[in-house]
Amino acid sequence: MWPNNWVIRNKDLAKLFHDTAAQETEHAFAHFRMLHPDLVVSHPDQLSDDEKQAILSRCLELAIEGETYEYTTMYPEFTAQARQDRDSGAEAEFIEQSSESKEHAGLFRTAAKNFGLLTPMEQHHAKTYGVALKALQGNGTAGQTDQPIPGKWICKVCSVIYDPAEGDPDSGVTAGTPFEAIPDDWQCPICGARKSSFIPYREAELKAA
Repeated sequence: MWPNNWVIRNKDLAKLFHDTAAQETEHAFAHFRMLHPDLVVSHPDQLSDDEKQAILSRCLELAIEGETYEYTTMYPEFTAQARQDRDSGAEAEFIEQSSESKEHAGLFRTAAKNFGLLTPMEQHHAKTYGVALKALQGNGTAGQTDQPIPGKWICKVCSVIYDPAEGDPDSGVTAGTPFEAIPDDWQCPICGARKSSFIPYREAELKAA
């Protein structure tokens, strides 16, 4: 059994480390506010959807930058130093951390891309709901435009909208590629649905009753 004074001393140390960690977290937030005042939000409930989107996009950009720095610069330098010091354990750890940072950066890039795709999807949903509300109020009948929007196609599964002006560079589909020219094995970048799950995109429209 450990001596009582040892337990007390270690409880005090645990509290010291815990309190210091909390203080260092506050320091980090203070540094962040100083470095990125544009991301300091006093009244988040008053932000518009566009403002929220801009903040989320910027946060993802910063996350990508940080993770990319780690796997391209920081950990390779740490690894080189560990190798020079003949510390194989540290070298293996830094190599593993570098690989994880690269994976994290990829995940953040995917998230950033998905946020970009979500904007037109949510606009589509909002307009559809708006038309449905007007129809419910007796102002007409909810429907869609008679003619599809030229070039645009929508996924029936998740409603992501393919815009030929944007393409899908991450899947090898360059900007300017018409939907018809996309390979048949291409998949929806959000839900993974097949190309055959897409239909010509028509906007919601309130029609006369």
